[in-house]
Amino acid sequence: MRAISRRGFFAASAAAAAGLAASGQEPAKAVNAEAQRRLRIGVSTYSFYQFRYTEYQPIETCIDWAAKLGFDGVEILRRQVGEPTAQQMREFKRRAFSLGLDLMGYSTHQTFLRPDPEERKKNVEETVRYIEEAYAMGIPTVRVNTGRWDTSADFDALMKNRGVEPSLPGHTDEEAFGWVKAAFEQIVPHAEKCGIVLGMENHWGLVMTPAGMLRVLRDVPSPWLKFTVDTGNFLEDPYDKIEAVAPQAALVQAKTYYGGGRWYTLDLDYARIAAIVRKAGYQGYISLEFEGNEEVISGVRKSLAMLRQHF
Repeated sequence: MRAISRRGFFAASAAAAAGLAASGQEPAKAVNAEAQRRLRIGVSTYSFYQFRYTEYQPIETCIDWAAKLGFDGVEILRRQVGEPTAQQMREFKRRAFSLGLDLMGYSTHQTFLRPDPEERKKNVEETVRYIEEAYAMGIPTVRVNTGRWDTSADFDALMKNRGVEPSLPGHTDEEAFGWVKAAFEQIVPHAEKCGIVLGMENHWGLVMTPAGMLRVLRDVPSPWLKFTVDTGNFLEDPYDKIEAVAPQAALVQAKTYYGGGRWYTLDLDYARIAAIVRKAGYQGYISLEFEGNEEVISGVRKSLAMLRQHF
């Protein structure tokens, strides 16, 4: 085959384009690589376990299923592990890597809505430890909460009241925002030191609204404190709320409810949500949180296919 020079290549290309124009055909438009970029889809280990399916409690089992079903990454729910040993964390990291998966999120629990300074201090110290655990596993973002008042009888009661609960007697939300600010001011430097982005989730309490979430970011301005945006935790009018916080997202958790939801079911328009997060410039992970009553593997598989379609 005769080699073609660079000048010859462009001349031939121009001639081909001219020939197409003469024939009435349009040359194919160049693909916009940025617009076409596929967002990566991960799965929270919660999707398998849901605090009720003990056969899926081992993180290793969830990692194996994530690879088998075709996910790109895994978000670990820390409460599913208990207190992980150094050996366990090394094994999670090795196993995921060997299966071509990212460990891309660490979902933790804490609360700063406690009048007792010692309780808040304990929660700060625990959160710092979670950051160090994520660092040991090479996980780039940690889901954090502000916490809630816990004045509901139980979680079922909280859900029945659409996530709203009164403050503790003698205390106010305004006071609690101050506690949250002080807590994150102590935690964020540890996250920065480890190179880990904290993703504060719209997980009831003070941050069940965009206004509450954005206030915390204004109180503690740092590139190391962003949002974990849960599509299923804005129970009413979710799309405008997702749009308000999406520009500050470190992670997007996508709820699905095949078989009907355990506490509630939302008919979320993921084509619309995908358009919102792309408009916001988000290019990180979409992390599935399957919360339906359908058989786990079937529900997770359907969820992945749906998310692939839209993202």
